Amino acid sequence: MQYYNSIIETIGNTPLIKLNKVNKGIKGTILVKVEYFNPGHSMKDRMAVKMIEDAEKAGILKPGGTIIEGTSGNTGMGLALTAISKGYKCIFTVSDKQSQEKIDILRAVGAEVIVCPTNVPPEDPRSYYSVARKLNKEIPNSFYPNQYDNLSNTAAHYETTGPEIWQQTEGKITHYAAGVGTGGSMCGTSKYLKEQNPDIISVGLDTYGSVFKKFKETGVFDENEVYPYLTEGIGEDILPKNVNFDLIDTFIKVTDKDSAIMTRRLAKEEGLFVGWSCGSAVFGALEYARENLKEDDVMVIILPDHGTRYLAKIYNDNWMKDHGFLEEREFATAKDIIARKNGNQLLTVDVNQKVGEAISLMNKEGISQIPVSEGPNHIVGSLTDSKILAKLIESPELKNQSVKEIMDDPFTFVGMDNTVDVLSSLINKNCPALMVRDESNNVHIITQHDLLVAMTN
Repeated sequence: MQYYNSIIETIGNTPLIKLNKVNKGIKGTILVKVEYFNPGHSMKDRMAVKMIEDAEKAGILKPGGTIIEGTSGNTGMGLALTAISKGYKCIFTVSDKQSQEKIDILRAVGAEVIVCPTNVPPEDPRSYYSVARKLNKEIPNSFYPNQYDNLSNTAAHYETTGPEIWQQTEGKITHYAAGVGTGGSMCGTSKYLKEQNPDIISVGLDTYGSVFKKFKETGVFDENEVYPYLTEGIGEDILPKNVNFDLIDTFIKVTDKDSAIMTRRLAKEEGLFVGWSCGSAVFGALEYARENLKEDDVMVIILPDHGTRYLAKIYNDNWMKDHGFLEEREFATAKDIIARKNGNQLLTVDVNQKVGEAISLMNKEGISQIPVSEGPNHIVGSLTDSKILAKLIESPELKNQSVKEIMDDPFTFVGMDNTVDVLSSLINKNCPALMVRDESNNVHIITQHDLLVAMTN
């Protein structure tokens, strides 16, 4: 009889499939390694098993224990399947930008899921990193795999994904492309392939709002590169230990919109019903290939997961339209709005100025909100007239204190490519203005008035 002893024995040996349509006009052979053929429908199954088995061998995880991890969903699924097979409990922390499908799937396989805010720094006690670490300290016989810094992540792909690609291409691969999040699949696979042929070029796909590309090019961790983005599974506001920049030859950044549209094209034109970051990987890899691939080259792109995780998002027409990804008309972008301002200097109030001085400045300039700065282009907070009024009514003496005593969080930073319809959906009573940073690292503000002007011009 032919059968497997448990579901985790079916992990790996996923197929390579040739792209035929979305790569039209590009030289070379473009192959995608379709990781949704794993039982948990993603490549994270590979490293989930490896992290657990390595922890068992090291005596860190004992029978009856609890696995606690911060995940964007797919790692949680792999860990949950492993836990079911081996008899462990699971608690997962996820950010609130993850799709509801991912959360529902994790709960369906018996995991407890805790949703944490996205727009907080990694060290904030509310972040999904911090909550996972806290639970690990509090719960006896628990194991925190920490996929970002656990090198078993990289080892899993060095031992499985890399050898599979080398064998499947008969050693003819010339370029390897993958999205970079934790870094395990990119760097483990790249390490193996480069050991077989040092001339193989590894292309990392990043997203706007992530630090990877600039860090690779300059060696500088620039916090100004970090701002909220929608694409799930790639990019980071930290530098995971699994990201070995020496194994990544170049990075390409991809916007949320280009990623989402390519993901839908893969389904409609190639029959590949894949997840959101798969669109990032293919769009960015093809951008690189268009200028760099030769006729005899062979590029392999990792497609990490399945489209069922994103039914309510990128495969939902209304959601796509709400975010400006399916445009029924052309909208101006944040870049266009800033250009119309002709480089006007951003008006800010210093964090150490008195509240009364800030009010006088706002009255003089006729504005209802203002960013709070601490040094050039370093925005640390915000003030709005309605919130200042409410605080002064309660405590009039606040007008003689420094701005930092009453300021709110900085206005949300957005990417320069976001269109007016998307920008308008982000402005509300809790976020009355938006911030953008241009190519020269200068900060600009976009108000509701700016959006109205853009819509009528």
